Amino acid sequence: MRISKRFTLAASAAVIALFASSAAMADGEKIVIGTEGAYPPFNNLESDGTLTGFDVDIAKALCEEMKAECTFVTQDWDGIIPALIAKKFDAIVASMSITAERKKQVDFSKKYYNTPPAIVVPKDSDIKEATPEALAGKTLGAQGSTTHSNYAEAHMKDAEVKLYPTADEYKLDIANGRIDAVIDDVVVLSEWLKTDDGACCKLLGTLPIDPVINGEGAGIAVRKGDPLADKFTAAIAAIRKSGKYQEINAKYFPFDVYGD
Repeated sequence: MRISKRFTLAASAAVIALFASSAAMADGEKIVIGTEGAYPPFNNLESDGTLTGFDVDIAKALCEEMKAECTFVTQDWDGIIPALIAKKFDAIVASMSITAERKKQVDFSKKYYNTPPAIVVPKDSDIKEATPEALAGKTLGAQGSTTHSNYAEAHMKDAEVKLYPTADEYKLDIANGRIDAVIDDVVVLSEWLKTDDGACCKLLGTLPIDPVINGEGAGIAVRKGDPLADKFTAAIAAIRKSGKYQEINAKYFPFDVYGD
């Protein structure tokens, strides 16, 4: 997530017209997809108003596979499930981990990727390991209402966990020395470290996945009982079989993010 682009998300839930494909638009199902637009490289609202990222490209490929006409809506993370339930959109494709707690509110497709959490610290940090012991007494930043903030609160009990509405804000604080470390998805953090804004910091290490907290990987959320969950699951399997998934994966990552 960028430090400089959050203002573009102020009009939360503004519709971005991104069609899956012209061929699919003839008489296919119309699906509105919600995403955050603030979580690169998975989803990002660019300064020109376009949505980019792995989530977005995967969603477009799935819509094409389903012969559906899809549009995208941006929605702040902390309100994304309530907005889905309120029918502001039909599905969430926003790197949402499939967890037991979320399954109480929504249904999910099977996963479309699964990557572990990780810790980043300033380059001159005296923290040497990504362990609860090494982070004891330190201030650890995380985006609130995420599996990563839940992980920090459950496993880093001797650290002070500071929650932020967006990752932009924790990145700004660690870059300016206001917190000691941050926790997020390893891919998100690794991509940030390649940017000028991330030059402050280094990857300390990944963390063991907690199946209860981290869940089964990132899936596509839909309203309870919506058959779209099964349709997305079938489409995920189809694009993996056709090689389209691998093509999109290679555009963003030098390794397979699908996971075990």
